[in-house]
Order: sequence, then C-alpha cells, then structure tokens
Amino acid sequence: MAYMSQEGYDKLVAELKRLESVERPKASAAIAEAADKGDLSENSEYDAAKEAQAHLEAKINDMKMTIAQAKIVDTSRLSTDAVQLMSTVVMTNLATERQMKYTIVSESEANLKQGKISIKTPIAQGLLNKKVGDEVNIKIPRGVLKVRIDKISIEA
Repeated sequence: MAYMSQEGYDKLVAELKRLESVERPKASAAIAEAADKGDLSENSEYDAAKEAQAHLEAKINDMKMTIAQAKIVDTSRLSTDAVQLMSTVVMTNLATERQMKYTIVSESEANLKQGKISIKTPIAQGLLNKKVGDEVNIKIPRGVLKVRIDKISIEA
C-alpha cells in the first residue's frame, strides 16, 4: 500500500493519463516508422523503438499498480507531536548549525528540489517518531548526521 497526499495522487493520475494518451501513441508511431525502413532483423531503430515501448508499458503498469494501492492521507487528522509521513520537519544540523527543512512523503512524491524526501530515505527513517527538541544521530552514506528537531508541522 502506498500512502500519499491528495496532491501526489492527483499528479500521478495526470501523469498516467499523459503517458497513455500522448507517449503511448508516440511509441507506436516510432515503431511503425522504423518498421517501414525495411528488414527488421538488422533494424536497430526498430529494436530501440520496441525497447522504448516496453519501458513505457512497464512504467504505465507500475503507475497503475501504485494508483490501485494508493491510500490518501487525510492531513487534517495528522498530529504534529512526532514525525510521521506527511510531516514537515525543520531541523538544525548540529555540526554546521545550518537549518534544513524536509517534508516526508511517499516514494512516488519525493522531489528533493521541493524539499520532499521519501519515507524510505535514511534521513526520513531516522526522524520517524521523534519529537521537537530531540537530538538524533542519523546514519547516512557519508557518515552520521547529527540533527536537532526544531519544528514539526503538517502543510496541507
């Protein structure tokens, strides 16, 4: 089951519609165009088009599965007592004294540029169930990140 926000769910549905209505016909057209170029046994353009179509179909199927298993989180019912899925956490890196702000989201909604990190990342895992004021040591690939949680909020 994939927990996600209403916004994330709506984006996923829109992207699926785009893939099915725009990208799928493009892939079929590319295959047809490559097939028109003759002998399929030595037609690398045809092989590449077929492979691209296979990747597209796999992506569409994955998205359909995610949508089918999606559980939309009602953010109005979430608590800010402890860090959880959909929490926005403001924390201070105790080594550098720099503040960081991340929102913990489902894998499909993760977008680092927007400050949204997947619940499966080491940072999110290290923050789960922690409270404001807690100092946390989080194992990350580059060592240990020591942070203090300054604020927990739910941004709808």
